[in-house]
Amino acid sequence: MSSTEENESIANVDACFSIKFLGTGNAPGVPVRGCSCDVCIKAKVNKDLRRESCCAVIEFAEHRILLDAGVFDLKYRFSENSLSAILLTHFHPDHVQGLFPFRWGGNDRIDTYAPNDKEGCGDLYKNPGVLNFLTLTAFAHFYIGEVLITPVPLAHSKITLGFCFEHLNVKIAYLTDTVGLPKKTEAFLRYWEPDVMVIDCAFPPQKTRPRNHNDINMVLTTYEEFKPKKMLLTHIGHQLDLWLNAHEQELPDGISVVRDNETYIF
Repeated sequence: MSSTEENESIANVDACFSIKFLGTGNAPGVPVRGCSCDVCIKAKVNKDLRRESCCAVIEFAEHRILLDAGVFDLKYRFSENSLSAILLTHFHPDHVQGLFPFRWGGNDRIDTYAPNDKEGCGDLYKNPGVLNFLTLTAFAHFYIGEVLITPVPLAHSKITLGFCFEHLNVKIAYLTDTVGLPKKTEAFLRYWEPDVMVIDCAFPPQKTRPRNHNDINMVLTTYEEFKPKKMLLTHIGHQLDLWLNAHEQELPDGISVVRDNETYIF
């Protein structure tokens, strides 16, 4: 694993497929306003321990794809014509909030792929600015450059899609937000055999099935079922960070908890 800035070129870019996590937190983020737990107290003074809302960027060859838009400073991170496309998992505010200021200004039109959710979020459909919204259908694959992308349905309170990327013999499944996986998605992943699974894990182990987001127990079950070479946990809540302080070393070697601004190159 290595780290890069958004506007820097990755060495040997034609041979690389990378994902950088701009934000890895759930909706409240870390620290949570008004919380006095050990994690939140430390995150208030140490920026490296903070988590912004979920957002990532995939880079390959000359292409750069934004996955969700949870962070607010997108206009500073991505200059005009620097994005090949935007992929939205769903229209909850914490996953699209960065688009509200980003859509204004510039002359570039950015293809913005999203699930078939007629409500959208706020006035994004009415006033899209540079965003050229394109509706996706589950399991109907498409290409951006040389990357094959297959949207897969997830289990959430709003219409939500995950994205399966295939490039240079590397298969990456990006699966947030979800609680468990729908049967059709499980069947696809079992056939597709992802090398890397990036998956929602908001909570420490719960006594009962959580709502909308996975806990550690569900993630471990998914890991054992699919046996990816690498599983990366994102959409982390402060209670999970607190649990990880005492238990992260107990996770299987193939599972890593990602941090904001970390980059993985495959």
